Amino acid sequence: MALFDPLRQRALTLRNRIVVSPMCEYSSEEGFPNEWHAVHLGSRAVGGAGLVFTEATAVLADGRITPRDAGIWNDAQADAWAPIAAFIESQGAVPGMQLAHAGRKASSAVPWAGGAQLSSAEGGWETVAPSPLPLTPDNAPPAELDEPGLRAVVTGFRDAAVRALSAGFRVAEIHAAHGYLLHEFLSPLANERTDTYGGSLENRARLLLETVEAVRAAWPEELPLWVRISATDWAAGGWDIDESVEVARLLGPLGVDLVDVSSGGLVRNQQVVPGPGYQVPFAERIRREAGIATGAVGLITEARQADEIVALGQADVVLLARELLRDPYFPRRAAKELGVELTPPVQYARAW
Repeated sequence: MALFDPLRQRALTLRNRIVVSPMCEYSSEEGFPNEWHAVHLGSRAVGGAGLVFTEATAVLADGRITPRDAGIWNDAQADAWAPIAAFIESQGAVPGMQLAHAGRKASSAVPWAGGAQLSSAEGGWETVAPSPLPLTPDNAPPAELDEPGLRAVVTGFRDAAVRALSAGFRVAEIHAAHGYLLHEFLSPLANERTDTYGGSLENRARLLLETVEAVRAAWPEELPLWVRISATDWAAGGWDIDESVEVARLLGPLGVDLVDVSSGGLVRNQQVVPGPGYQVPFAERIRREAGIATGAVGLITEARQADEIVALGQADVVLLARELLRDPYFPRRAAKELGVELTPPVQYARAW
C-alpha cells in the first residue's frame, strides 16, 4: 500500500508516509518541554508514524503564541528536547521540529482560557508584524518590524535550526502558515509595507525566502528542510493558491524538500469550506505545477482515504493532527486495515 511505502529525502528515509502534524500543547514553562511532551510525542512514535513533528516551537521568546508555548531560543531548551528526540528515533520514527514565530498572534492566553491577547499586567508582551495591523479591533497594534528586527527574526530561525540539530532532530520545518509572522508577510491582508518587504509577491515573499536561505545554510545538506504554508487565506484580497504555487516554485531551488500545505488562519473573517480532505487539492496542485514534493493535511481520518492521497499522487505524505490525538496508534490500525504487517515494539509483541 502506498501509505506504507518508505519515502527517501536526501540521506533520510521515512518508514511510511504518515506524519504527526505539529500540534501546540500549551504545556511548557519558559519554553521548556517536559514530561507531557515526552509522552505525547513518544507515544505517537510507538504508534507507528514515520515522522513525528514537535509543536510550533518558538525561535524567539516574543515569537510564542502563548506564554505556555515550547521554544528553542536557548541552549538549555535544546538540551531538554534531546531525550525526546532520541526516544522518537529509538522507536523507528524520524524526529522533526517545526520552527515558528507567531508575529501579531503572539502574547495570547492559552485556548482553554479564551485565547485573547494578554496585557503586560497579565504576562503579555509587545507583538511584531510586517505592518501595525492588529488581528482584531480589541488587540493592540503590533510593532512594525524594522531592519534590525527583520535580521533578528532570520537569525532566530537560523540559530534555532542549529539547536534543533544539536538536540537530535532530523527534519526542520519552517512555519509560514496559519497567520503567523512569515504568513503575515506573504499576505496583503496583513502586509501594507511600501519597502522591499511589501507590495509585489516578490517583496512579500522576501522574508520567507531569506529565512529559508539562512536555515538551509545552517542545516546539513544530507537532511530535509520543509516549509508549511497556508495555500489560501479564504478571504477576498488575501493570499491565494496561485501565489502559493509561485512561492513553491521559488522554494525548491533554495533547498526546500517538501511544502506542507495547510490553509487559513490569518484573519477572523475567513470563509473556510471544510470537508474530508478539503485541503488536498491545494497540495495536489502545488505538487503538479511547482514540481516539488507536498504534504496534505486537514480532515484526513481514514486509512483508505490517506492511502489514496498518496497512491494517486495528490501528495507525498499525509499529516494527521486531531485523528492522532484521538488515536496515537492510528498507523498500526491503518496498516491492519490495509493488509500491511508492522512490527510492534518488543514490549508489545504479545498483543500481536
